[in-house]
Amino acid sequence: MSTGVIILIVIAAVVVVLGGAVLALRTRGAQGGRGLKRRFGPEYERAVARHDGDVKAAERELAQLVERHGGLRERPLEPTEAERFEARWAAAQEHFVESPKEAVHEADRLLAELAQARGFPDGAQYEEQLAALAVHHADHVQGYRHVHHVAHARGGAEREGGGAGTEEMREAMVEARALFEDLAGPVGRRASHESRRDTDRQAPARSNGHRGHLPWTFTRHAKGS
Repeated sequence: MSTGVIILIVIAAVVVVLGGAVLALRTRGAQGGRGLKRRFGPEYERAVARHDGDVKAAERELAQLVERHGGLRERPLEPTEAERFEARWAAAQEHFVESPKEAVHEADRLLAELAQARGFPDGAQYEEQLAALAVHHADHVQGYRHVHHVAHARGGAEREGGGAGTEEMREAMVEARALFEDLAGPVGRRASHESRRDTDRQAPARSNGHRGHLPWTFTRHAKGS
């Protein structure tokens, strides 16, 4: 076999190998993107929006979050711990009618403390705690983000261009409740959460003394609304 033929065979083999490597990398990237989108759900779309539509930049950010927090193992709550957290949340909901702002602040504190109790970063490190929650509770972490933003909003009434109005505070509490239930309850309760949430606006739920059915009072008019 001549030297020229051997060279052609080697070149062809190199081309085939390189082509396979490129195809493998593309396939891996596509699968990674699909995996991130599946894992993060609404957080994936928010990340893309933060990066002005740059999907690759958003996926790099999310992949880094998984690398940093993906290995976190949530600590289950003792029954007495869960009951204390639920009692405090129920009290915050009841208090909303008289003092929406204080209730929102309590909800923000509760989520921070509850997340820390479950093994997430210290609530004093809000951004880091939020990032870890986004990895493990992507469907509901926006509720924490929303209630934290409202709780720390500056200024007066909504109509004056500052702070948050009563309706926004109510919406933040409703949204935050989803994450609270996700963290406070056993895994089995999470599957039924969405269907229960759909009924919240239709009629107030009455407490029956069992965990998983927190008293609901936001259908009443809060002071200042």
